[in-house]
Amino acid sequence: MRIVAALGGNALLRRGERPDAVIQIEHVQAAAKALAPLAAHHELLICHGNGPQVGMLSLESENDPSLTRPYPLDALVAQTQGMIGYWLTQCLHNAGVTKPVLSIVTQTLVDAHDPAFAAPTKFVGPVYDHQHALELAELHGWQVAADGDQWRRVVPSPEPRRIVEQDSITHLLENQTVVICGGGGGAPVTDDGTGQLQGVEAVVDKDFTAALLAVAVHADRLLVLTDVPAVMAHFGTPQAAPLSRLDLDDLARMRFPAGSMGPKIAACQRFVANTGRRAAIGSLSEATAVLDGSAGTTITAGPTHRTDARPGPRPVREPVPTTVTGQEGG
Repeated sequence: MRIVAALGGNALLRRGERPDAVIQIEHVQAAAKALAPLAAHHELLICHGNGPQVGMLSLESENDPSLTRPYPLDALVAQTQGMIGYWLTQCLHNAGVTKPVLSIVTQTLVDAHDPAFAAPTKFVGPVYDHQHALELAELHGWQVAADGDQWRRVVPSPEPRRIVEQDSITHLLENQTVVICGGGGGAPVTDDGTGQLQGVEAVVDKDFTAALLAVAVHADRLLVLTDVPAVMAHFGTPQAAPLSRLDLDDLARMRFPAGSMGPKIAACQRFVANTGRRAAIGSLSEATAVLDGSAGTTITAGPTHRTDARPGPRPVREPVPTTVTGQEGG
């Protein structure tokens, strides 16, 4: 099969961890070990998050007295694509992947008039308590928002319209190359109408970019791999339980938090609705099981034959039930 795997940024640097290179490399090594079987048996495209990493670079840039002005977000996204792509390429090789592995610094075309520029929602960087977040917002001109019981910086997240390097990506996949692209959603760029591209101050949601890539390359599966085991019903209550199978009708009856599970669900909906093929959400450490449906949450176009190999509740079919899962940004 041809698989697009979207890796959450928090699966590579977890909440509360120091952003040291050695810590991130350990997580990338674990990710590569989980992805290596997919690369061995399938065509694989990997799209990774960068929320913690781009936030760290942005903060460093804001505090660098040698700079006249901080580096723009599109450049920082490109930097994180290079860093994380390098680590993934090396660790996949060390995990036994024998196919060629290539990381591409990817540009994602967005609409300069996207309303997201006026309403930042994308979490980047570390978490803070409320007072510290307000102080940093005042100091740097940021906008901040609650992320669970903590606070983080939020930046514009316009819709991805097209991947500039799409033809090259498709060609590489067709020639049995493991492709790492669309990191951090891709460096956001606009077109001035004459074909001239210009970077913009934003971070594109990597799950939406992964869905766009998956449709464009005619993927058989979209896997959204993160630090939570599945979509959860009644999260935070004694009735909390994983949902192993959902279809588009089920999802239409549910609500998900905009800053965490919401984009993942929306990305899966887009892929399934456009292709009729399956998507799945689950833990990066269980990537193979998420693919075969024995772990995570599988999302289909129509009602499924709920013959799960593992026990799990059926989706709750009631007016707009609230389904909330763990926080994950980037």
